Amino acid sequence: MRSLAPFMLVAGCLGACRPVIRPPDPGALNAVATRYVELALGLGKHDPNYVDAYYGPDSLRAAAERSALSVAQIRAAAESLLAVLGDSTAAYADTLVRFRHNYLRRQLGAMAARARMLGGERLTFDQEAQALYDADPPHFTDAHFDSLLTRLDSLLAGPGPLAQRYQRFRDRVLIPREKVDTVFRVAIAACRARTLAHMKLPAQERFELEYVKGTPWNAYNWYKGDARSVIQVNLDFPIPLDRAVDLACHEGYPGHHVYNASLEQALVRDRGWIEFSVYPLYSPQSLIAEGSANFGIDMAFPGAERTAFERDSLFPLAGLDPALAERNSAIRVVVERLNYARNEVARRYLGGELDSAGAVAAMQRYWLITPEAAAKTLRFITTYRSYVINYNLGRDLVASWVQRRAGDSSEARWRAFSALLASPRLPPDLR
Repeated sequence: MRSLAPFMLVAGCLGACRPVIRPPDPGALNAVATRYVELALGLGKHDPNYVDAYYGPDSLRAAAERSALSVAQIRAAAESLLAVLGDSTAAYADTLVRFRHNYLRRQLGAMAARARMLGGERLTFDQEAQALYDADPPHFTDAHFDSLLTRLDSLLAGPGPLAQRYQRFRDRVLIPREKVDTVFRVAIAACRARTLAHMKLPAQERFELEYVKGTPWNAYNWYKGDARSVIQVNLDFPIPLDRAVDLACHEGYPGHHVYNASLEQALVRDRGWIEFSVYPLYSPQSLIAEGSANFGIDMAFPGAERTAFERDSLFPLAGLDPALAERNSAIRVVVERLNYARNEVARRYLGGELDSAGAVAAMQRYWLITPEAAAKTLRFITTYRSYVINYNLGRDLVASWVQRRAGDSSEARWRAFSALLASPRLPPDLR
């Protein structure tokens, strides 16, 4: 193993010393990367949500435990490594190595920001989004969301308030509890088959499907390494039929499971880049992870293909009326654009403009959900804060990036999408 002495010396400085800054050669990046992993694991001891996945050497986990750095020390160490790295990539001939250098810089910057937050520093919603995810979330007015609600109103014409009409329709497409597992497994199999038609995955890739309760999220992918995931679905939330395809693609194929397996194969195994064996949740990597997972739904089931699959396969399997599929699809497209309302509610709630009752009321208005569902969503916002931008803004940035490189060619789109999943690209690289 390359000696870490020069970098550990810098990391021990708590603001008093200033290293000589030189662009590191590609080999020296390995030492920075190793230290980055140790610091990420160390911060995970202070913030239980910070490390989403780790499948690297046990020795680095043990080193992090032995160091037992405080949050302030981790922040100082991350900032010192940033100084060591510098911002020049001129020394690298390999484009991916330049991406790697920038990846380490941006991930370390987010780590330092998260440490500042844990130390008590308060950031606005937009400041936090920039510091943690390297992204500037757009602002939307209430009038924008009102216009979307007007479109929904035309799709759900009838007596009574729009929220009641929407809930009555959604109740008609809920998967019966006893059919959830069957529907999910068929949806996952279809997402996997469509992904494998365009992407080569490791031969050993696999996942386990579990059902849970009592979490703030709808579903989660826990990546274990060696191309293996545990996918959990929260049964506290009612599951409309279209969520089967959403979650199967997002958590599985070509979403989180494929993204993590692609990074592991291309960067950890093939190149030996240890930093990709750890996934810090509060980092720019999450915008790529969530954005590609959401856009992966459109990759696997473009346009009318999704509606046809749901109508011909999932609706009958769930014992639901296939005649509802077309209308459900049209409603879903509008509701997806309303997803940005979650950002606005989070911005106002976390900024003190709305109290919890006001936030719940706003979510009921713009998502047309029940008070119980709104309360669960508020719990997610309270826990994960500005993370919500990664789902909608992340999806739109990935979609735009793929579109610019591939146009309307299906095979070209898959090539671009696959290249993104197996690379160190981060949000600025999508602009």
